[in-house]
Amino acid sequence: MTPSTALPHVVIVGAGIVGTATAYYLTLAGARVTLLDARTPSSGATGASDGAVSVASKRPGTMMHLAREARDLYAQLVTDGVLAGAFHTRPTYLFARTPEEVTLIHTQGRDLSGEGEPTTALTRAELLSQVPGLGDRVLAGLKVPQDGHAIGYQVVSRLLAAAGITPQRHTAVRRLAVSQGRVIGVETDAGRILADRVVVAAGIDSGPLLGLSDIMIPRKGQLIVTDRAAMGGAAFPGPLMSAGYLAAKRSTVPGQRSVNLVIDPLATGQFLIGSSREEGLTDRQTDAVTVSAILREALDVYPALARQRVVRTFAGIRATTSDGLPIIGRHPTLEGLIIATAMQGDGICLGPMVGGAVARLACDLEPTQDLSALSPTRFSLASIDN
Repeated sequence: MTPSTALPHVVIVGAGIVGTATAYYLTLAGARVTLLDARTPSSGATGASDGAVSVASKRPGTMMHLAREARDLYAQLVTDGVLAGAFHTRPTYLFARTPEEVTLIHTQGRDLSGEGEPTTALTRAELLSQVPGLGDRVLAGLKVPQDGHAIGYQVVSRLLAAAGITPQRHTAVRRLAVSQGRVIGVETDAGRILADRVVVAAGIDSGPLLGLSDIMIPRKGQLIVTDRAAMGGAAFPGPLMSAGYLAAKRSTVPGQRSVNLVIDPLATGQFLIGSSREEGLTDRQTDAVTVSAILREALDVYPALARQRVVRTFAGIRATTSDGLPIIGRHPTLEGLIIATAMQGDGICLGPMVGGAVARLACDLEPTQDLSALSPTRFSLASIDN
């Protein structure tokens, strides 16, 4: 990356996977970086994620195309040694329990194939041969063999170490410092930090800081971790993802509260099971009613889970928007401000790629990807006061 002007000092708000990846690529370019987090690195959605680096689950169009590029970047970072051992390829198995869901996964298969993504349609018998023990109501499946997995907080830790960056923890940004139509830094409880550029990548906390509270929608997701089903690795090759999860991804209907099942066999021999989809909630508490609903769905799909014990439940808050797409790009009216937020549940997949794109924007270069559909200009943004 060769900037067109002198390398800037960039303040990055948010030390999740997107903010950390931005810091990593800026540091590689030789820029000066100050990385701030209101709590600690990965303490938001990054640390409460399922780790899916998945193309299988994406909406057709921009998100599916970008997810393929993002997954390829993970592989490159492994080759480069930055993420060696922290990312691995594994299949995703989409499954259907009704004729309508069979149609949906076939439609997803056609969309994936249209992007050049390999897929294999599976009958019930073929799916059972790869994931034995499925419930009687599972009718068919779709295998997406080149998906992957990475644990968010491990990726953040690796990127910080590779860049030699020490984030400033417990440094909440209260407002942006603005002068003559340009962002010149941030105001924190410890005082003002001046910068040439400011990147806001703070997830749901980006809303009030950017005047996006009416645009960004919080979405709570509850997840479950079981004890070990096996000591020698994952119980089956890759996660089971319901067609209902796809339907929720494709929908932009507000106010959704549902369970969209994913059963993820972890390398530890445990299962990660999720997730609820609870729009409008911002607490990070789990509750017995929702956890029970997730477990009932999971037992219907994979009855062998009845032998497992729940060892932990947790919840995270993802940020989304009214059109279900992230917000990535330069602020349309304030110079020096770049936005990278509202990743929904796609931050782990897209994070390193988005970080690279945002780093280029901060150096007055254009991203190599077409991010026009994600631009902040598609919204009427509220003004940001000094």
